[in-house]
Amino acid sequence: MSGSGRTFSQALFEEAVLFFDGGLGTMLQAKGLPAGMSPELFSLENRDVLLSIHAEYIGAGADVITTNTFGGNAFKLPSALDAFAFNREMASLAREAADKSGRRVFVAGSVGPTGQFLRPLGELSFAELLQVYMDQIRGLAQGGVDLLQIETQIDLAEARIAVLAARRTCSLPISVSMTYEDGSTLTGSSPEVCAATLGNMGVEILAVNCGAGPEEMRDTVESLLAFSSVPVLAQPNAGLPELAQGRTVFRLAPEPFAEFTAKFVSLGVKLVGGCCGTTPEHIAALRQVVGSLEIGVRKPPETAGVPCISVSSRSRVTRIGGAAPFCLVGERINPTGKKKFSAELVAGEFTQAMTYAAEQIEAGAQLLDVNVGAPQVDELKTLPDLVARLSARFQIPLALDSSDPRAIEASLEVYPGSPLINSISGEPGRMEFLGPLCRDYGAPFILLPLKGRNLPATFRERALIVEVLLKKMEDLKIPRHLALVDCLVLTVSSQAEAAVECLKFIRYCAETLKVPSIAGLSNISFGLPARELLNASFLTLGAGVGLSACIANPDNRRIREAAAASDLLLGRDRNAVFFISNYAEWTPTSAQGTSIVRPQENAALLTPEQAVIFGAREEILPLIDKALAEGESSLDIVNERLIPAITEVGRRFERKEYFLPQLLRSAEAMQAAVARLRPLLEEAEFSEKRRNKIVMATVEGDIHDIGKNIVSLMLENHGFEVLDLGKDIKAEDIVNHALELGAGLIGLSALMTTTMVRMRDTLDLLKKRQIEHIKVLVGGAVVTRDFAQSIGAHGYAGDAVEAVRVAADLAGK
Repeated sequence: MSGSGRTFSQALFEEAVLFFDGGLGTMLQAKGLPAGMSPELFSLENRDVLLSIHAEYIGAGADVITTNTFGGNAFKLPSALDAFAFNREMASLAREAADKSGRRVFVAGSVGPTGQFLRPLGELSFAELLQVYMDQIRGLAQGGVDLLQIETQIDLAEARIAVLAARRTCSLPISVSMTYEDGSTLTGSSPEVCAATLGNMGVEILAVNCGAGPEEMRDTVESLLAFSSVPVLAQPNAGLPELAQGRTVFRLAPEPFAEFTAKFVSLGVKLVGGCCGTTPEHIAALRQVVGSLEIGVRKPPETAGVPCISVSSRSRVTRIGGAAPFCLVGERINPTGKKKFSAELVAGEFTQAMTYAAEQIEAGAQLLDVNVGAPQVDELKTLPDLVARLSARFQIPLALDSSDPRAIEASLEVYPGSPLINSISGEPGRMEFLGPLCRDYGAPFILLPLKGRNLPATFRERALIVEVLLKKMEDLKIPRHLALVDCLVLTVSSQAEAAVECLKFIRYCAETLKVPSIAGLSNISFGLPARELLNASFLTLGAGVGLSACIANPDNRRIREAAAASDLLLGRDRNAVFFISNYAEWTPTSAQGTSIVRPQENAALLTPEQAVIFGAREEILPLIDKALAEGESSLDIVNERLIPAITEVGRRFERKEYFLPQLLRSAEAMQAAVARLRPLLEEAEFSEKRRNKIVMATVEGDIHDIGKNIVSLMLENHGFEVLDLGKDIKAEDIVNHALELGAGLIGLSALMTTTMVRMRDTLDLLKKRQIEHIKVLVGGAVVTRDFAQSIGAHGYAGDAVEAVRVAADLAGK
């Protein structure tokens, strides 16, 4: 930190509201930034302009100004610019403006998205993305910023890596802001999921910005306040973008913007500011309206005396402890005693693992333990490969289980949320290696009371070991809310007091240590008859004294019944909603009692269309071969199975049942199937299917191509011949390639308000050359239907599914 006075961390926990600045990009436009020019390059050439904008926001009352580094990463900057040097320069300029203000003004280092997707959604590796963010953040830190503002993120997996890069680079406070539409990010993460995952990583501020005006942002703000315990920052746009005289404008005036945004403070928001279109006048009006408003009191999450841990995937949270329902962790993805599964793992195949996952989800597991430890299995390669496959296919959170810490580290790199780590014991060096990883990745973990070769038989022995491990956690700055204690169940067949000592330890964890506990349930009954009866009885006893979860086979009916009954009797199933919905027709001999079924995850894959719908790329080819062997023609498979299936995927996407990861997986499964069938299709048939041709491009000046790539993939799956020109393409090149290909359609994409105006260039060129047979379809995150109409586009699409439908309509005209 540069300058004098209190630090940002100190200011964050004072009672006053903190005001951030507004839309730097739209201010640069107003100060002469040409359409399509890099804001970063413009600022380097016009430093005085940038300094004046910072000064205007400070004069309007901003306590925090933001560096002009939103696009300051190596993927977005012009190739001639060094990311580290550029970020240091922009941070220094903002620092200069702040220090000249005569009062304490903080500088936030803006870290925007790269515009790339991580594998398997894209081609980017963990190491590549981590390095890009570390280079940018090093520059910001050396330039003198007071905090990092990781903002406008659309993918939780990328946001996690940006936070990790920050932790490995500096000790600055971190704010992470996601952008939501209709309650989720582009890749399907809700505010609850983001709050849980990023909260586990210890970020100081959770935020939402862009994509909406203040009225539309209220629901998201309320969700963040409900699901997080850290301060919340809200930065809405000044309404939605419109085109006026060739420029993008936001029409929500300062006064109504301020009135709506000030309401967030009454809800409990500590930090407010603006995003696109918000000027110094907006910030001044906001400061005036907020005035001396008191920050609303936030209701703390209900924990029933014991804090809960949060385990998450990209799209789901499982809570363990507190008032959360008893958590059943599925144990079956483990090769011990399973010859066929072990052989598959040695061969690098995962069919059996996928089957076990689907079956356990259907039976009601809330979490899946994943273990690949078997002779001749390379865990360092196999565990992360399987974790990536499972997290891409299923929404359920995972527990990573391995005796090899390196395999767990590699798996943490590919997992898009907060997995549970199984486990950390008193084994020499294990806490020292895995503990900091869990801290930095925000991964909850099972704390195992083992030290040396002897099993601690008594409650007191276990308590002493756990207390030592908790002290080690404290020394390593690992928050206690990440810990889940294994109560170390031993068998009563050889130790008569095993159950009693274990129950004492569970109570001690809940009442004295204030940490939730988990049990490996089947150990209690080893060597005895009626094992299911004993296991279920011990679960009920354990739940009564504070047990929060167990690792077991979820197919076991008695275990499910005991968990459901315990939740109801202990007040965790309010109004008996779950119990009644699942056990209304229960009888002592019935098969009732399975948990709520999630058909999108656990359906058995029996047909090619199911494989497309559930995105099973690895499993679709045997199903295609089976259909061919049974006499179906390749064309019938495409027309009657694959096309209807991908159409159903589109419907689910539009209904918000599916999100971008599911859409991409289904599209890739479809692609694999079509590639298998293509040599079998008769030439006439194949040509007929590919008769519609379209040229796709991101407009000049714009280097974002995520949306365009997804649309291209979907169009190919619906029979279009697609020529993808890439990004930053001039209108003349777009039109010339369309004429050469004989295309009847052009698809244009833009992600920035400064570049979407270049879409008009292609339409003007078509008009100038009097080319009337080529229709133009436009889309992108900032593009609206009104904008499309204003430039004379023939069609507009808000997402990839709509793009396919509109393209088909235009091709038929």
